[in-house]
Amino acid sequence: MAEKMKLGVLTGGGDCPGLNAVIRAVVKTAINDYDMEVVGFMDGYEGLVENRYRQLKSADVSGILTLGGTILGTSNRADPFKFPVLQGDEYIYLDRSSQAVQNFERLGLDALIAIGGDGTMSASHGMAQKGLKIVGVPKTIDNDLFGTDQTFGFDSALASAAEAIDKIHSTAQSHHRVMIIEVMGRYAGWLALASGVAGGGDIILIPELPYQIDVICDKIKERNRKGKNFSIIVIGEGAHAEGGEMVVQRKIEHSPDQLRLGGVSNRLAAQIEGLTTLETRVTILGHLLRGGTPTAFDRILASRFGSQAVHLAYKGEYGKMVALRGSEIGNVPISDVAGKVRKVPLDSSLLKTAISLDTCLGVEHIPALEEAEMAI
Repeated sequence: MAEKMKLGVLTGGGDCPGLNAVIRAVVKTAINDYDMEVVGFMDGYEGLVENRYRQLKSADVSGILTLGGTILGTSNRADPFKFPVLQGDEYIYLDRSSQAVQNFERLGLDALIAIGGDGTMSASHGMAQKGLKIVGVPKTIDNDLFGTDQTFGFDSALASAAEAIDKIHSTAQSHHRVMIIEVMGRYAGWLALASGVAGGGDIILIPELPYQIDVICDKIKERNRKGKNFSIIVIGEGAHAEGGEMVVQRKIEHSPDQLRLGGVSNRLAAQIEGLTTLETRVTILGHLLRGGTPTAFDRILASRFGSQAVHLAYKGEYGKMVALRGSEIGNVPISDVAGKVRKVPLDSSLLKTAISLDTCLGVEHIPALEEAEMAI
């Protein structure tokens, strides 16, 4: 009899709702469809480098579909090619990719399913070049991963953000305040734009459109003149003023993505109060958006991704990342994904929708959107 195929699976990067749903789908599909063995590496690529893993049976993934986080743990600092090692009081960086390959081979693995965002896909592309047979699964609440129409985790974060905006609306109306809600998203504005539209934001600010403070203040004053004595602003953490820079909360030296954005809302609030004399308050949702039960949409998408990743591994289609294209699950080469960021296109129909709803986007004009309208 032929030996059973043996799969490895890991979850890398920041956590998000739906990770456990993917793990469950990988294990169940591998066992039920192909009688494979599955091992899960702990804490992303860190577990592969340090040879920390656990066997995964059907019983191990029973009841985890609705759980947030990941039963395998994760790390957004474990790049095998720049692996942080603490020496004394300082970190040094070592290339531990060969160690990861050796551990993969010693375990007799036929393939590795790597679940993660752009950092994980970049590391996976590098590991594939060293001979690892990898299938990627796209994950991030930021929805900024190239090659897929949507990542799992985004819909759940969107639901959390929209619920928070709904609740802030009532206190904004009661106290006649300008309320700023800051959401994650890094260098892309998908989460701010979608949650702002879903939550009825009066002003939405995204990294792709550097804002003009006078345009924002004029919108707030216009609303006041019309008897609307409060305003809701939704801003992505990577948004910045025209001619200005993103606000960096801190820098983590031993991380592949060293910059931690956050706090632009506080800067904006001070500017608005100074220019309008209106009381302005800030709510930074931060890691609240990463946690909790995944939405039904994300549970289904994560399950489809996980199953398809196993099918690709069984067929020997390595070096691919599963992807959502329209309503269908397809795949793209991981090499096409690594190192790229999927931003909101400036001719996006969702931007057009926001403008039609009388939402201010912090700028006077969006040339790309106007050109797209003229072309219709």
